[in-house]
Amino acid sequence: MRKRKILIAEDEMVLRFLLTETLEDEGYEIDEAEDGKLAMESLKYGEYDLIILDYMMPEATGIEVCDWLRSEKGVNADKPVILLTAKAEEKDRERAMQVGVSKFVSKPFSPIELTEIVRQLVEGGDR
Repeated sequence: MRKRKILIAEDEMVLRFLLTETLEDEGYEIDEAEDGKLAMESLKYGEYDLIILDYMMPEATGIEVCDWLRSEKGVNADKPVILLTAKAEEKDRERAMQVGVSKFVSKPFSPIELTEIVRQLVEGGDR
C-alpha cells in the first residue's frame, strides 16, 4: 500500500517542522510549502490525500489557496483541506466553509488532536 501524502502549507517554520515530524511519525509522506504561491505550485504538480493550509500566509492566504484549488478542477480539487488559524471569528469560519474547507482548526492545537483529524479525513474519505 502506498504512503498517504500530505501537503503542509505553513509560513511558520517551527510549526511546519512540528507538523511534518508528527505526521511522518504516523507514516504519512509530507511535502512542505512556506507560502500560498508555493502551495499552489505543489498542488498543480503533485497529488495529495490531504492538504493542510495556514490561514495567514504570504503570497496567498489559506482561504485563497483553497478557493483556487476547488475551482481549478485538478487532481486535488476534491481532497480534504484542513485550515489552521489563529483567527477564530465566525465570519472567518463561514468564509472557510464557503470555499470548501473540510475542517477548521484553531491555533494553538495539540499535535495529537490534529493527527486524529488527519486520520479521520484521510481514512474516512469524506470531504
